[in-house]
Amino acid sequence: MKRLLITTAVLLALNVVSANAEETKNYSPYADDNFPQNAYFGEFHLHTSFSMDAGMVGNTLTPEDAYRFASGERVVSSSGQPVKLVRPLDFLMVADHGTNLGIPPMLWAADPDLLATENGKKWYDLAQAGKGKEGVYLPWLQTTMQGIDMIKSKKIMKNAWTQEMDAAEKYNNPGVFTAIIGYEWTSMPNGANLHRVVVFKDGKDKVGQTLPFTAFDSVDPEDLWEYMADYEKKTGGSVLAIPHNGNMSNGQMFKTERMNGSPINQKYAIDRMRWEPLYEVTQIKGDGEAHPWLSTTDEFADYGTWDINPFQGDNRKERNMSAEYARTALQVGLQLEQKIGANPFKFGLIGSTDAHTGLVAVGENNYMGKFPSSEPSAERFEEVLIPSPVDKKFDLMTWQEVGSGLTAVWAQENTRDSLFEAMQRKEVYATTGTRMQVRFFAGWDYKKGDALRPDFSKHAYNIGVPMGSDITNGPKGKAPNFLIQAVKDPDGANLDRVQVIKGWVDNKGDRHEKIYDVAVSDGRKIGKDGRAHQAVGSSINANKASYTNNIGAAQLITYWSDPDFNAKDRAVYYVRVLEIPTPTWQAYDSNFYDVKLPKEIPMAHQERAYTSPIWYTPSN
Repeated sequence: MKRLLITTAVLLALNVVSANAEETKNYSPYADDNFPQNAYFGEFHLHTSFSMDAGMVGNTLTPEDAYRFASGERVVSSSGQPVKLVRPLDFLMVADHGTNLGIPPMLWAADPDLLATENGKKWYDLAQAGKGKEGVYLPWLQTTMQGIDMIKSKKIMKNAWTQEMDAAEKYNNPGVFTAIIGYEWTSMPNGANLHRVVVFKDGKDKVGQTLPFTAFDSVDPEDLWEYMADYEKKTGGSVLAIPHNGNMSNGQMFKTERMNGSPINQKYAIDRMRWEPLYEVTQIKGDGEAHPWLSTTDEFADYGTWDINPFQGDNRKERNMSAEYARTALQVGLQLEQKIGANPFKFGLIGSTDAHTGLVAVGENNYMGKFPSSEPSAERFEEVLIPSPVDKKFDLMTWQEVGSGLTAVWAQENTRDSLFEAMQRKEVYATTGTRMQVRFFAGWDYKKGDALRPDFSKHAYNIGVPMGSDITNGPKGKAPNFLIQAVKDPDGANLDRVQVIKGWVDNKGDRHEKIYDVAVSDGRKIGKDGRAHQAVGSSINANKASYTNNIGAAQLITYWSDPDFNAKDRAVYYVRVLEIPTPTWQAYDSNFYDVKLPKEIPMAHQERAYTSPIWYTPSN
């Protein structure tokens, strides 16, 4: 009997263990999912009347107005026009210039602290006399480019900064709409654009312990990084910076020397990627992915190209254009890594507007322009956006504006923490304004059928890595393989093609690039050279500035393995997705206002997305 009791006890114990084991295995296959499943669309670079070069040239919208518009409300623009988005954005960061932040609204309100300063009173009188642009803004621009602060008041800065933070706190609605605190650091040494937007992860409780570090403090990015490090140490918070418009940097954005003239070293490379993991690759002042002079075999490279410097004329041949465009910079980064052991240009890609209207309105049929003066009108085609002091032929015109762009973030939820962490891991991508969804994964063990699995993303994360990541230590004799999924914007155009852009550096240190069409619509064929040479065609009705989705594909999903892989070469891969041709904002305006435009004005284009890259590093 005793032996029987023991046996029964053991069996009972085994049953308990078995029951517990079953409890840890969930029937629902989704119960333990913890990977990013949502693409959130928004903007990190928008100016309101709190920026001197917006408020003093006609922008009357506040940060609160900007957040209301981005979250889906109907607002009235500075030129008095009602405007609304086709659907709300998921997040927004108002990034007003830190230099003399908030001065325009203070002038309008006769702020006593501002009027107590010599230049504040002078500016107030000029603004009251209707001379805000020529009397305040233009002289301010000259002194600012020289690093001269005409106000020098921390109290005034703090008042404006508090209002910026308060607006973000008021409209931040976790899970629904995220309002992010930040500003723009506007470095312009000798007129070269080295601007960065500074993005804080935190709320006012932490960000309010600091004031913006501006170009009045320093024009050297390394000093900005020191400020950011001090912020994190002081508050326990997190911050990053995002450069933009390398195309207007006069060869400075991705140069291989530091600002002090010394060569980039390993510490600089590590620091730069610690503080600047992303790059704004497309916006109104030009698309910065590639230049046709640098990427001579890319028929899609000359998109939204702004490469003439109005302040210096056509100096393209004198500039180091390899230090201005993202695709080439990614390759230069590989060269530097090969040489110094770290890559200073290992950045992900985002898009923003840099609009100075307070409105994130870059839909081609809803384009509100760069400045208040370039808001919709029959005359905006004739407006000089940036006059050239060299020669009128180098003037930049409003019609040259690019209706771009937006950032997509793959995150688990729409909150400050989740979005910021996705930015740090570079799981983001840029679009020229479209809200197409794009996935990009790399690994060594994907199979062709994986591209069509119903659990595409879950499986891709389980055995590979997403955009923004690294791969290495591949099986001998095996090439990396990739899974790509692109789905059209539900309010936009069908897709033309998916391309993988590859850059690599050989054992001699020479850089190379190649474009592969990996998925195309409408039954077109991809040749042995990896390209589909047949164009998708066009469904545009030029007389009505309209198009139809009777060509292209609603989605393109594919598996691709690199046919030219060399395990010894460092490489970088990113995806570019092209929509079918659609009318530009200029074409919509021409139709709406019944204005005939000169032939040089683009009437059709192909919107696109650029994913953050995936890097391959040899194991040795």
